[in-house]
Amino acid sequence: MLRIRQALEEGELELYYQPKVNMRSRALIGAEALIRWNHPERGVLPPASFLPLIENHVLAIDIGYWVLNTALDQILSWREQGIHVPVSVNIDAIHLQHPGFVDQLASALSQRPGIQPFDLQLEILETTALDDVKQVSGIMLACQRLGVGFALDDFGTGYSSLTYLKRLPAELLKIDRSFVRDMLDDPEDLAILDGVIRLAGAFQRQVIAEGVETQAHCDELLKLGCEWGQGYAIARPMPASSLPGWLAQWLQSESVPSA
Repeated sequence: MLRIRQALEEGELELYYQPKVNMRSRALIGAEALIRWNHPERGVLPPASFLPLIENHVLAIDIGYWVLNTALDQILSWREQGIHVPVSVNIDAIHLQHPGFVDQLASALSQRPGIQPFDLQLEILETTALDDVKQVSGIMLACQRLGVGFALDDFGTGYSSLTYLKRLPAELLKIDRSFVRDMLDDPEDLAILDGVIRLAGAFQRQVIAEGVETQAHCDELLKLGCEWGQGYAIARPMPASSLPGWLAQWLQSESVPSA
């Protein structure tokens, strides 16, 4: 725990970004910010190797604010380069429901007047709202009044998906990669995908598929009516400095490459 605190204070943490695209038009629609730890001895560490250690700890809140501020600064940096990239950030339940969260977010936005409405999106897991759906819904509405959007991450994996869809005002549903990965071989996963996409349409929500690994995944998702995708076939998470070069190459190519 102390070593992770030290990593935050000494600038060892970095955000990588995984692009999200419209698979039909090939337009870049955003990027998900994903934390990495540039450990001086162990190299670049993925979030799974250290974030579980601080779950439900106050340090998760401090790192959460660092992620938010870093992402907002990056949005402005890309805009100075002529690239408009809305960024989504994963937000822990303990952080979202922390007293003063909305005020802190409002302050961060006011300090960056160049941020446009819905440049920032917060991704929450279905389980984030298990304790108090009403409270979480209220927080989400307050953030949306600030021009911040929401996505329900890993949608379909929780046991109360329909309850959350009805009661939480998220604009976007992210279909869990576990359904997308096997959709080409598993008729049940394909049926789940079709159902979620239709459900999103019925509730007037946008939908994006995670785990797009091949052109075949892309083609099948488009047939089902899901135009937005994210996954290794489109791009792996990359340092912020690499995104402009990736974008130029992506726009010149004509298909989603195989992973």
